[in-house]
Amino acid sequence: MEINTFGVIGSGQMGNGIAQVAATAGLNVIMSDIKIEFAEKGLATITKILTKSVDKGKISAGDKDAILGRIKITADLADMADADFVVEAATENETLKFKIFKDLDEICKPGVILSTNTSSIPIGRIAAQTGRPDKVIGMHFMNPVPVMKLVEVIRGLATSDDTFQTTWDLSLKFGKTPAQANDFPGFIANRILLPMINEAVFALYHGVGTREDIDTVMRLGMNHPMGPLALADLIGLDTCLAIMETLYNGFKDSKYRPCPLLRKYVEAGWLGRKTGRGFYEY
Repeated sequence: MEINTFGVIGSGQMGNGIAQVAATAGLNVIMSDIKIEFAEKGLATITKILTKSVDKGKISAGDKDAILGRIKITADLADMADADFVVEAATENETLKFKIFKDLDEICKPGVILSTNTSSIPIGRIAAQTGRPDKVIGMHFMNPVPVMKLVEVIRGLATSDDTFQTTWDLSLKFGKTPAQANDFPGFIANRILLPMINEAVFALYHGVGTREDIDTVMRLGMNHPMGPLALADLIGLDTCLAIMETLYNGFKDSKYRPCPLLRKYVEAGWLGRKTGRGFYEY
């Protein structure tokens, strides 16, 4: 199936970033959220980013208008009936994602690939919610999507070769570098990254160092562009906790146990940049 219209479920920091990248690549985009004001906020974020690019001379005002003109927003999931390829970028919640994929399976045309931007939930479990498991795949973008080059492409047990190749080629069309991962909890990126972040939280919890010292050691000693605690705030502490719980439940190994301090921050609503407070204040 030729891909002309690209559907994005969710208009938060991941969803609107994916929508921007797809529209920049020349695709018509349908960006959906549960409330139209959420989708409007996502579109406003895209507009702000593109305006900055115009101001810096990276794109022309005409390019900006053309990109925005290719993005349609909606609060009606049924509009995904017009999409040729869909990526789900909703909250990292298994029950929610299962419901979305069940609905998309009924709404979308039979040949449409349903992809998920999940950070850690097994693709096979998501695919089992549909009648097209061969058309379900992981398409895990990194944050911030317009800047980060990687797309992790994750095959489920039933994912067909055609689905995989189409998703791989689409990643290249978006100007990204795809990497293949197999369907294990956390895949490659978060199986490695999140335990490191969790260990940094444990170091803070145990008083090994301050937040600044922990991040400074990892930035200057390990040449990381951002310390793990600052990165956790960028990702969202609720998302970090959800991924650690998926790893812990998937492997039944105590080394993946979420740090109690991480859980305490999430319960307090200190989720990082998006709430103005996490390990740092914003």
